[in-house]
Amino acid sequence: MSSAPSRSSSDPVSRALDAATTAIVEAITALSATNPVVLIDGRSGAGKTSLARALVARWPLAGRVQLVALDSLYPGWDGLDDGVGLAREQILVPHARGLVGVWQRWDWDAAGPAEAHAVDPSLPLVVEGAGILTPVTARLSDVRVWVDSPAPSRKARALRRDGDAYRPYWERWARQEDAHITRDQPSRLATHVFAVP
Repeated sequence: MSSAPSRSSSDPVSRALDAATTAIVEAITALSATNPVVLIDGRSGAGKTSLARALVARWPLAGRVQLVALDSLYPGWDGLDDGVGLAREQILVPHARGLVGVWQRWDWDAAGPAEAHAVDPSLPLVVEGAGILTPVTARLSDVRVWVDSPAPSRKARALRRDGDAYRPYWERWARQEDAHITRDQPSRLATHVFAVP
């Protein structure tokens, strides 16, 4: 079953994500590249993961596409910047140089690194997560997406998704997102900005 939103959906969030997916697919097709890199940034609950999954389901190029979620790299609740640094050095830089990248999944329950994963530089790559769009990562990517959504909607979606495990950390994580937005201005680095209700 596809995770892409239904084209006939009356849900405004699904409609917004479907329109965003269509625009990104068109941008990828226009690149004429075999291994493009797409970065999807936005605050918690904005719709990044849903958009990334929909994009992978509708990927316009032949062959496989790799998807990495920064939730698998952040080393704990204070790790937004560290997770982005790991993604940059272990995934994006090697991919840009034509080298295999290797990253380790963060085990949130054990609070430590887990198994390793390889990233093939010959294949397209989608990286999604809060903080991923910075001046440095922008130069290592082809399509850059900022997903914007109102705070009440984002919080409701994030807590519905992660429940009580996330609730105590919402403000703590939001402060790291604030710092990223002030420092990196990701919406200005984006090639595409999408509003999700």
